[in-house]
Amino acid sequence: MDIRRQQYLDALGIIRWVPRGDAAEPAGFANTPIISVATTITPPMPVALRQSPNTESNAREWTELETAVRSCTKCSLHATRTQTVFGVGHRHAQWMFIGEAPGADEDRQGEPFVGRAGQLLNAILFAIGLKREEVYIANVLKCRPPGNRDPQPEEVIQCEPYLLRQIELIKPRLIVALGRHAAHSLLKTEVPLGKLRGQRLSYHGTPLIVTYHPAYLLRNPADKRKVWDDLCLAKTAMAAMPDPDREES
Repeated sequence: MDIRRQQYLDALGIIRWVPRGDAAEPAGFANTPIISVATTITPPMPVALRQSPNTESNAREWTELETAVRSCTKCSLHATRTQTVFGVGHRHAQWMFIGEAPGADEDRQGEPFVGRAGQLLNAILFAIGLKREEVYIANVLKCRPPGNRDPQPEEVIQCEPYLLRQIELIKPRLIVALGRHAAHSLLKTEVPLGKLRGQRLSYHGTPLIVTYHPAYLLRNPADKRKVWDDLCLAKTAMAAMPDPDREES
């Protein structure tokens, strides 16, 4: 597992310690440069997943919400979608990742982050010690804007109650906003993403960290290091929070 995580870190271009004498390159990453700097990456602890106190009631509420999203016609996007893209992951996750809107692959498959950007997100999650099934992933919009255009304010307004309900049901301890449009939609601001990064923000009372969207990283791979820094900040923020499950036990 450690070797595999190092492979992901190398593929993401993340600088890490390499023990002297450990010259062997991981298979499949022979052309990836490895740089030694004074940065220690602590092996992640297993993620604790919370359980619902009322599983039957919670399942019913999720079903009702999914049905409402699937049949939604509140904005014009319902006329051009193939299907709605509700969300995916653990429904009592501590981490929630929120993107902007479904793309063509997501519209086709009905699941967020399934294309190349989704593969990169999976690699980023693994590099920080998380698995896709341990977190919850959703978008601000549940339908794909035609031609992948930017979300319109009216669309965000109509879709936001669904996202808020997801957050209410999941009760994540931390939200990571992926990309400028997600950050602006959630925070109701036009502040450049570069100025939102590195801050501990909040969305309806839930701590929020802003970072780049994986699709942006595919076009600008040099900024992968910045995402790593953002997620290290997120891990630090998570570690500093009181764990309500431990306090109850």
